Amino acid sequence: MKGDAGAQGVPRSILLIVENCSVPFDRRVWQEACALRDVGYRVSVLSPRDPGQPRHEVLEGIEVYRHPALPEASGVAGYVLEYGAALFWETLFAWRIFLRTRFDAVHVSNPPDTLFLVAAPFKLLFDRRVVFDHHDVCPELYEAKFGRQGLGFRLLRLLERWSIRSADVVISTNDSYRRVAIDRGGKDPSSVFVVRNGPDLDRLRRVPPQPHLKAGRRYLVGYVGVIGIQEGLQYLVQGAAHLVHNLGRTDIQFAVIGSGSNQPAVVELAARLKVGEFFTFTGRIPDDALLAYLNTADVCVNPDEWNRMNDMSTMIKVMEYMALGKPIVQFDMTEGRVSAGESAFYARPNDAHDFALKIAGLLDDPERRERMGCLGRQRIEDDLAWMHQAPKLIAAYETLWRSLPAPRTEATEAPGGSMNAAAACRSPAGER
Repeated sequence: MKGDAGAQGVPRSILLIVENCSVPFDRRVWQEACALRDVGYRVSVLSPRDPGQPRHEVLEGIEVYRHPALPEASGVAGYVLEYGAALFWETLFAWRIFLRTRFDAVHVSNPPDTLFLVAAPFKLLFDRRVVFDHHDVCPELYEAKFGRQGLGFRLLRLLERWSIRSADVVISTNDSYRRVAIDRGGKDPSSVFVVRNGPDLDRLRRVPPQPHLKAGRRYLVGYVGVIGIQEGLQYLVQGAAHLVHNLGRTDIQFAVIGSGSNQPAVVELAARLKVGEFFTFTGRIPDDALLAYLNTADVCVNPDEWNRMNDMSTMIKVMEYMALGKPIVQFDMTEGRVSAGESAFYARPNDAHDFALKIAGLLDDPERRERMGCLGRQRIEDDLAWMHQAPKLIAAYETLWRSLPAPRTEATEAPGGSMNAAAACRSPAGER
């Protein structure tokens, strides 16, 4: 079946909504949109608008709508304002898109766990189907950001449950999230599908290393992703200071690729610990530059701090490192081990000195680096790449239509277009 399209009439239409990151920089949402398009669905995507982006365009046959966005919040009141404004714009745009496409399903991706409020009227009034794409465990994200539970935590648990229960299908990024949907959300296991954050091997290609990116040093350690509080870049900087000042390792350059609200604090910490010259902060860069850095790196790192959220979450950056055959250093976490297996060294949780020692140990053992990189690449090729995950997404969608009539029969023309996407933007947990 090709998305209930073709001979039966007009393709079914899907609206994907994401609030956490702009499209196409949200790599997971964009890959999902493309996978649905490839099997015949008519796909629209609604996301926040970054500076310089158009409000509406057609990218590779997918209609992309972007709503105004407030700057990223930093406190509880700020998040209420940010997500409240987003909810207003998403509701307004969703109705506009519905009047234009009469979509058959709404696919919402958290955070936040309030997007079911956008989808609910279409489910209740027009019997449209709802898919909840569970990117982050928001109660644990709140706990990680604010260091407490309390009323906010309990409210988020309630919103999470409503998001799960109101959906016809739940898509989880890993088995830990699937258990949340079943145990906390009360969802029937037959309606919960695991679709992992598989990298696209056509995008993450191997290219020759560029030694000048090492800034004259022997080794390069690479990081790519969001620079937020829970991403743990402070442990990487503290580990670098230990390597430089206590172990005399002045032969290592660190490349930090990406941006985020905590970047100024991380840059300031590197300067204060007198290791600023050993760091290259690139900001968000195009894919070609990203690939140059990662292919040049001798070791890649995931310094996400251990907390309950990160322990349950799958990080896109780890998958991307594996796809490029890079050995990894990360803290020891449940889903981190599930993803990376033997392609990573695991440091004691939140121990910057042990993290540094694991980096040094890998850099000093080129044979082990080669072996670990090969194991990671093979695992991606055999099981975790997006080409293995996309069919699981399509299978989840096929369950949506079992009780619905055949698609409409009037003719329509699918949109067309092209895109050359820049470097991916990752959500707090991955990034997930």
